[in-house]
Amino acid sequence: MAFRVGFGFDVHQLAEGEEFWLGGILLEHYKGAVGHSDADVLIHAICDALLGAAALGDIGYHFPDTSDTYKGIDSKILLKEVVRLITEKGYTIGNVDATISLQLPKIKPHILAMRKKLAEVMDIDMDLVSVKATTTEKLGYVGSEDGVNAHAVCLINS
Repeated sequence: MAFRVGFGFDVHQLAEGEEFWLGGILLEHYKGAVGHSDADVLIHAICDALLGAAALGDIGYHFPDTSDTYKGIDSKILLKEVVRLITEKGYTIGNVDATISLQLPKIKPHILAMRKKLAEVMDIDMDLVSVKATTTEKLGYVGSEDGVNAHAVCLINS
């Protein structure tokens, strides 16, 4: 059995009047993420981690932001396709561990729902999905509430 590790990172600007999708769920907040798709920074980081582990490039390669096909697309669809791609290459997901960096809103009340939704989309047990959150103590673009980022690491095996 071969084990492979992947790492993903994504960042999106926050702006008033945008929806805020995070981890496959819609959060109530006065700001939301700006992007070509639904701008779910957590799912995008997970996609990049999985793709990287399988040496399949990155999310921009498979779902370019220059294509109208992906304009406004639900990132859960992208994640499901990424799982299909790595499965087609003979890999299964061992686990996913992700961290969201966001000043507001507070994420703790939503983590269980995110883990459930992500596990459902990836068709894996929820115990294989970890979601954590942190702030930047009001420093930088996260601290000023101008942006959000997410890091993800995964283990896949064949």
